[in-house]
Amino acid sequence: METVLMRDIVERVLEKIQKERTIPVEASGRHVHLSRQHIGQLFGEHYQMTKKKDLSQPGQFQCNERVTLIGPKGVLQGVAILGPARDRTQVEVSISDARVLGIAPPVRESGHLDGAGSIYIAAEKAVIEARESVIISKRHIHMTPADAARFDVKDRQIVSVRVKGERSIVFEDVVVRVNDAYRLNMHIDFDEANAAGFCPGVVGEVIL
Repeated sequence: METVLMRDIVERVLEKIQKERTIPVEASGRHVHLSRQHIGQLFGEHYQMTKKKDLSQPGQFQCNERVTLIGPKGVLQGVAILGPARDRTQVEVSISDARVLGIAPPVRESGHLDGAGSIYIAAEKAVIEARESVIISKRHIHMTPADAARFDVKDRQIVSVRVKGERSIVFEDVVVRVNDAYRLNMHIDFDEANAAGFCPGVVGEVIL
């Protein structure tokens, strides 16, 4: 009887430890972050984007407005715009999206746009060329300093993460991003999500 009780206690403790070491995983589809200048050019001077819904990261939101991406070989319509406005326009696509468009953007962290790909962005009444704006987002984890201490990692550290989807997979070269304003979450694109058999509620386990 004591052996059965102890085994139950051990299993519950191990389950608790494992849960504390897991990270919610989100699949991020193609989207655009527009600069204030490009918002004005596409939608009109002084135009204010309208919020559709809040996103997992505090202060980030999806807009009701959509745009079309135009590349040398193809077009992607109904692309989401995320707010708030940024200093520079950034377009995030997957490798599959890039092939449809006929471009070859680099894999980069958000905000690292020097030498990034270029694309045409269209709204109903205007088209702009967004030079050095397109990236394939480097897979990453958002953490608070408390999260980083719990996982024993540091800002900018590169880790591997086992994503426990229907087709469990280990993603290497995952960058840890630490900031007080973040909420714990790992972001992968749709190509990566499909490879892992992603579904809502999937979690990842950091492998150091």
